[in-house]
Amino acid sequence: MPAPTIYYLRHGETEWNALGRLQGTRDIPLNARGRDQAVQAGLVLADLLKRDGRDKATLPYVSSPLGRARQTMELARGKLELSVTDYVLDDRLREIGYGVWEGLTLAESEARDPEVYSRRLADKWTVGPAGAETYADVQLRVRAWYDELKADTVAVAHGGTCRALMVSLGLETPASAAELYIEQGAVYVFREGRLEKYS
Repeated sequence: MPAPTIYYLRHGETEWNALGRLQGTRDIPLNARGRDQAVQAGLVLADLLKRDGRDKATLPYVSSPLGRARQTMELARGKLELSVTDYVLDDRLREIGYGVWEGLTLAESEARDPEVYSRRLADKWTVGPAGAETYADVQLRVRAWYDELKADTVAVAHGGTCRALMVSLGLETPASAAELYIEQGAVYVFREGRLEKYS
């Protein structure tokens, strides 16, 4: 079977995104801008599926279990004129856990753990604070999810899981992916060994 195509949406903005706070596994809802971004992503996705000749109603839809991803999925599905609740959750798509840094800004993280912060600056992929995951950990669980895909899929998740998928599929290196900004309100299409962004 050819590799599945993934239509990937990052959740819309939350207040913690706007404030530069590390969310990780905290369940922070979308703000007004984030809800608008989710609607925009739904419109972009509708255009893409139409252009690709895909039946939007027969594709599988999967979301991270975190509320901001679920809200984004439901708003996007609303724009596709699909049932807003007809999708599945997969915990492997949850955001990277930041442990003791969750809720902190980067400056606050540095003040709290200057030595760990310094090591993580040099190697974001394998270094994390106490109680956290590393991007290498996230890469393993996202790859396990990907390897089980049976069909082209619409996924709504997070910036961290998108970076991990890029590395897992050989599209970025750990060093390059760690610095990428993953846009909200856009659709990233993983297809045939390439990645394209539509917004």
